[in-house]
Amino acid sequence: MSNRKPAARIGISGWRYAGWRGSFYPAGLAQRKELAYAAAQLNSIEINGSFYSLQRPSSYEHWARETPPDFEFSVKGPRFITHMLRLRKVDVALANFFASGVLALGHKLGPVLWQLPERSVFDAEVLGAFLSRLPQRMEAAAVLARGHDERLRDRSWTTVDVDRPMRHALEVRHASFATPEGYDLLREHNVALVQADSAGRWPSFSQPTSDFAYVRLHGGDELYVSGYRNDELDLWAQRIHDWLRGSDCPDGEGRDVYVYFDNDVKVHAPYDAMALARRLEAVDRGGGPQ
Repeated sequence: MSNRKPAARIGISGWRYAGWRGSFYPAGLAQRKELAYAAAQLNSIEINGSFYSLQRPSSYEHWARETPPDFEFSVKGPRFITHMLRLRKVDVALANFFASGVLALGHKLGPVLWQLPERSVFDAEVLGAFLSRLPQRMEAAAVLARGHDERLRDRSWTTVDVDRPMRHALEVRHASFATPEGYDLLREHNVALVQADSAGRWPSFSQPTSDFAYVRLHGGDELYVSGYRNDELDLWAQRIHDWLRGSDCPDGEGRDVYVYFDNDVKVHAPYDAMALARRLEAVDRGGGPQ
């Protein structure tokens, strides 16, 4: 990481939810304006559509234009790679993903999130081979993208404006990953092990494995449904503050932090994200959570 001060990105997982219209999104707001509206309230959003299917370069270009200059997206890697191929024989699939327009985000590209299914158990050989294929810089991703197959012949993006570092995060949902060997593999490749709150559905991991932290908040009491109480948000604000300062990191080095709320069913996610951002600002000012 550069000499700049570590920063926190607090946002939401996706932004296109019909149930948010007339609640978080003002009544009558055109759907095409929802991203710009959300981005005016938050400083980061996870792109979830990329998990279900390859998007188009024109979409990524549009999303970049619709957001403020200092905004960042996290992009979710395809389930075809994580759930169907199970991280095996992924070379062409990785090339297609990076050729689909991800690199068009430019400086607004934050971490790429790889989410494994809960049935996936730790396999050092498979995981190590996959992590070794993940590009660590954008130019390397562009080179990889040029290996895409014919499906993307007329809809690919395989160049970058500036060669920036890339970040990757891995969300696992099986306790077998809680091993020194697993942690060491992730550290070797500077891949963040996601710390997830999932109402007890999946194990929670708190081991730092990279130079940034990545948190996904799916709902503390009911998965995807329940909101977060004030005292819970206060605790997360303090944790983020400690990570930023390095006081809760083994090496004492401050880390960038990415936090995304995925409790979208009852429109809690955007409000919880904004509330957490306010609390973090208060903690940073030394005034305690608000």
